[in-house]
Amino acid sequence: MAIPVIEQAKIQARVLVPLVKALQAELGEERANDLVRRALGDAYRNLGERWWRAQHSEHLGDNLASAFDAYAGGDALDYEVLRQSADAFEVNVTGCRFAQFYKELGVPELGFLLVCGADFPMAEGFGGDVKLTRTQTIMQGAGHCDFRYERTRRG
Repeated sequence: MAIPVIEQAKIQARVLVPLVKALQAELGEERANDLVRRALGDAYRNLGERWWRAQHSEHLGDNLASAFDAYAGGDALDYEVLRQSADAFEVNVTGCRFAQFYKELGVPELGFLLVCGADFPMAEGFGGDVKLTRTQTIMQGAGHCDFRYERTRRG
């Protein structure tokens, strides 16, 4: 039985939040956060590469629709697909239980670092021709997250 991503994030938070807080106390917030971003970025980039290869398709919209379905599992996300094609996927996340969880923990800024911080490295793992643009997140207080994926080179 697969564990929904939201539950995985909650389990990881039990270890990562105290660790990041300790790093921040020792190294300062900026240096600690940069270290965490780099360390987790490499892991998420590799995860993105493996996931993308496992899709057996180059259809950007279908692949990312599948990814959003997985991340929304366990009632984690409410979202609206605005555009889905072979070369683009645009979605607004209108409800985020990841943000709610980190807000309840009293550390929404760590939620942004640990959860939202995965989005760009994961997208980099999809290949050099997939670009993610995101200008706002619920985790940072916006009304919705705006994910815009596009293929920058046409085959």
